[in-house]
Order: sequence, then structure tokens, then C-alpha cells
Amino acid sequence: MTVNTPDALGVPDDAMRRLAQMRPGQATSLFTSDLSVNEFLLVREAGFRPLGLVLGSSIYHVGIQFGRWSKNQELESLSQAMYHARELAMTRMEAEADALGADGIVGVRLDIEFKEFGSDLAEFIAIGTAVKADAAPASGGTWRNRHNQPFTSDLSGQDFWTLIQAGYAPLGMTMGTCVYHIAHQRFWQAMGNIGQNVEIPQYTEALYDARELAMSRMQAEAEALGAEGIVGVQMLSNTHRWGGHTTEFFAIGTAVRPLRSDHVIAKPQLVLPLTDR
Repeated sequence: MTVNTPDALGVPDDAMRRLAQMRPGQATSLFTSDLSVNEFLLVREAGFRPLGLVLGSSIYHVGIQFGRWSKNQELESLSQAMYHARELAMTRMEAEADALGADGIVGVRLDIEFKEFGSDLAEFIAIGTAVKADAAPASGGTWRNRHNQPFTSDLSGQDFWTLIQAGYAPLGMTMGTCVYHIAHQRFWQAMGNIGQNVEIPQYTEALYDARELAMSRMQAEAEALGAEGIVGVQMLSNTHRWGGHTTEFFAIGTAVRPLRSDHVIAKPQLVLPLTDR
């Protein structure tokens, strides 16, 4: 994307006015956050101050693409639609964080909600808490990623604190999607399986292939960010409203980079309560 100003990305004027009042240094500035109390305190302990709740939204018309009845195949038009809609929501959330002068966004949630006023309309929502670091990384440089964008992370506040303490930093949420049509069994194949414990190879191959496509696309995004790895990966399977033989496989995780070479992992400690209940 060649444009990166909030208005060009579709961020509404009301959001920009709200964010302008929340920027650090304003007389009426306060922060909003969807972090729990424990998460908020651990994010502060990690050296980051919450600036405000940021969000991005995209209501997208998801079209129709038909697959051949007896063929396993990716439905590329639907894959592109599902990816682009999420990318719009993520980009607008990042634009809001950028308007706040944030270094990153923690606790990101990426949801889909199909609307009743249109059977093919879905709202893609990205929401998280923008944060600002108290200091630059000890290794130098900035907390932002190589594209000078705020980092994004779907890790919990506890996991975020652990990651920073161990000498790693988040770069960004990376994702891959694949909408796949799973071939129907022919009548005599289905009849032959009745009463038997038997693998259905065409189903196995379809699900395996679809997941691999989603995973490889997620990994390609992490490589583009210069990440060492991806943590907290989730592999989701969503049928949405397409029916049982068309499924979206969605892979998402947080790409990370090392801050230093000597990683210190906190040791768990036994705690004995002194109160007698």
C-alpha cells in the first residue's frame, strides 16, 4: 500500500479527534485499554505505557466462488477476499496507533462478524491497546518494525512481559489464509465406507494441503519482517456460511526478534501462602 495517512486509509474523522485528545502531552489525555488489571500492570512492568484503545474495521462483501464437486482445490478469490478484509482492518488499527505516537499494539484481537442486513456481508474487526515504551531497547534502535510501523502482538499481557524479560521483542502479527473446497465422495465410495474404520485419503490430503498453504503464507509474512520466529501460533478452521465442503483455514501468530544474545528465562518459584483458611 502506497498511502499511509489515516484519512487515506479510511479512519473516520471522529476517531482522529478522539485520538488527538489522547496523545501524550494533552491537558485532557487519558488512556483506554481492553487489558485486564493483571495484564495492564505487567505491560507497565515491562516498560510500556498504554496510550489508548485502537481499532480498525472493514465491512466486506465476500463473493461466491464454486469448486468442482469431486475436486480438492483452493478457492483463490475467496482466499484473497478474506485476507484483504483482515488486512484493511489491521492497517486502520495501526494507523490509529501511529496517530497516537505509539511504539506498538498489544493484546490484539481479530474477529469476524457476519451481519444480518446482508448474507454475504461480514465485518472484520481488529482491536488492541496502543503502547509507548519508556525507553528505547537496550540494544539500540527502535521498538517499531523494519517498515517503521508500530509492532502488533496478540499475546496476553503475561506472555508479553515474559517475552520482553527474556530478551525478545514482537515485530508484528503475521497471518495466512486459505479457503479450500473439499471434494465430495462419490456415491459408491461413501457406501463402501459404511461400517468400516478407514482413512478417507482425499479428505486427509485436502485438509493437509489447505493448512500447509495457510502456514506457508504466515511464515512468508514473518520472513518479510526479518523475524527469528513466530510464537503463539493459532490454526483456526472456519466454515463461515459456505457449507460443510468449503472451509477457511487461518493461521496467525506473533513474529519476534531477539533484543540480545543472552536470553534470561525466569525460573518458576514455589510460593507458600502464610494465611490459614
